[in-house]
Amino acid sequence: MIQSMTGFGKAFLQLPNKKISVEIKSLNSKGLDLNVRTPSVYREMELQIRNRVSQHLERGKIDFSLYIEASGEETSTKVNVPIVNGYIKQLQGVLPGGDLTELTKMAVRMPDALKTEREELDPNEWSAISGVIDEALERIANFRKDEGVSLETDFRLRIANIRLYMNEALAMDSDRIAKIKERLRTAIDELKVNVDENRFEQELIFYLEKLDITEEKTRLTNHLDYFLETMEKEEALGRKLGFITQEIGREINTMGSKSNHAEMQKKVVMMKDELEKIKEQVLNVL
Repeated sequence: MIQSMTGFGKAFLQLPNKKISVEIKSLNSKGLDLNVRTPSVYREMELQIRNRVSQHLERGKIDFSLYIEASGEETSTKVNVPIVNGYIKQLQGVLPGGDLTELTKMAVRMPDALKTEREELDPNEWSAISGVIDEALERIANFRKDEGVSLETDFRLRIANIRLYMNEALAMDSDRIAKIKERLRTAIDELKVNVDENRFEQELIFYLEKLDITEEKTRLTNHLDYFLETMEKEEALGRKLGFITQEIGREINTMGSKSNHAEMQKKVVMMKDELEKIKEQVLNVL
């Protein structure tokens, strides 16, 4: 089953004095490119977060963000009272009779007037946050699956189109061969020389064998079938589908170089166009 590497998941947790938000965004990438942003109080859990995200999402350029929004009266930043009082006394010495309110405003803007108390990680709080992370991971996984369904539908349409254009090209094969024979016969006649008919037929057969596309048709059909079969598997498929598209492209190119027929080459161009659209989308497959 196909999954996209593109996805988004978000979950919330309301605590008595804060709101926790977890956001996970994912784009396509050759491997796992994980960026984790967390407040400093949860920094020690970053390795655990990385392990959990990598196990669930496997590949992609992933941005994990954990936000805190204070909703209570408590704050980790407090006024450093002794320092502020010291600044006020110094300012009173510089500005005798100065207004206390104005001196206080000046003092709180001085260095170290505010101090931030480092919060300690609460194990119970982290346990609740872990549940929110799992919820966000589940949502982005579901998003990827939904996107995968759309990709699979598009792939099936493109593969069917390639098969259709291939069969339309093959339907012209008898006309192509007839025109090649006629063209060669006309060229011989214009030379006005005596030709050994048996030798001419042998050379003609040898020439037509080089232009025969039966093997390419068989291999291309097999590759198209294999692409569809591979999509049904449960494992990560992106790289494998990419390799199959390379083989499909190789057979289409060979058919184009052998066709030597304007209308067949138009069908080959249409097959190439469908294949390029598949290749673009395969880059998004997990």
